Amino acid sequence: MGVPGPISQMWAVSSYVVRQKLKGRKQYPLVLMLEPLLRCNLACAGCGKIQYPAHVLKKNLSPEECFRAVDECGAPVVSIPGGEPLMHPQIAEIVKGLVARKKYIYLCTNALLLSERLHEFTPSKYLSFSVHMDGQREHHDFSVCREGTYDKAVEGIRLALQRGFRVTTNTTLFDGADPQSVRQFFDDMMDLGVEGMMLSPGYTYDKAPDQEHFLTRKKTRNLFNQILSNRSDKWRFNLSPLFLEYLMGKRDYKCTPWGMPTYNIFGWQKPCYLMQDGYADTFQELISETNWDNYGTESGNPKCANCMVHSGYEASAVNDTFGSVGGFLATVRATLFNKYKDPDAMGGASGNPSKRSGQLVQIMTSPKA
Repeated sequence: MGVPGPISQMWAVSSYVVRQKLKGRKQYPLVLMLEPLLRCNLACAGCGKIQYPAHVLKKNLSPEECFRAVDECGAPVVSIPGGEPLMHPQIAEIVKGLVARKKYIYLCTNALLLSERLHEFTPSKYLSFSVHMDGQREHHDFSVCREGTYDKAVEGIRLALQRGFRVTTNTTLFDGADPQSVRQFFDDMMDLGVEGMMLSPGYTYDKAPDQEHFLTRKKTRNLFNQILSNRSDKWRFNLSPLFLEYLMGKRDYKCTPWGMPTYNIFGWQKPCYLMQDGYADTFQELISETNWDNYGTESGNPKCANCMVHSGYEASAVNDTFGSVGGFLATVRATLFNKYKDPDAMGGASGNPSKRSGQLVQIMTSPKA
């Protein structure tokens, strides 16, 4: 298998990171989480983004506000979560403007509206539809609290692929996830033809209706070790290989919440996509005036105690790749030797390990936790 996504994206991201290192910048964005709206056509029990009053959910960022935030931030990748971005009346105009800026865009969608709005978009190496898929049919429909969503999403994925679009998936896993079912889901998505898969453990949103099924760090490591050991040669992940090792408990990182900053209808969200400790008016204010020592598992902040999510820790893994010769060599090793044979993990020693497919610095993202 080849590297997920275009080589130009990997080059754009890696060269950008090297430039930041050469400039001596310790806090720099990798991915902008651009939320043009917060409303959604689903009401997932584990989501904390839609628990706002109606007058807030009716608001949209204008295309001009989106472009200003993207230009101000400067990150090479833009993830567009929500809410549901395809409910934004000007989302196609926003995407067109970002493509013109040569940003690599991951439009995060539950795909319920994908078939009817797909004609508004043009296939491009800069655009990928990142479809929220939380597992096989029964599990996914249960997770998003509506029957029929899995089949509707698969329909949208097939149509997008037929029309030449890049399509990835993003999956959030909670306590009680069945490792064998998740592994079969990976096979299903690869058979469907998606470019790659993004994974993240769920984050304990204060606003989420369901507070009982978020993973602790210990449970997260056990679950992902069961899922990611003895890999199939079909699987392609849109993630840094070191971040996958972090999820498996094979390495540890400090959170870098500035790596994936969030801009939405309230402004620049402090400190990250998943927590709300106020808002800054500008990106520079966010970087310079946020007390970053108050966040991450090592900070003692109880809100961060069990967090291992993509938006906080993949940037840490990418920073490790370029932070030292040892980090770079670890990335090369994790890219080439990604079998992770473990007779005690799901799949057993006789599982079908993955081929040496490159994922070097393939950082993408779009959490829907």
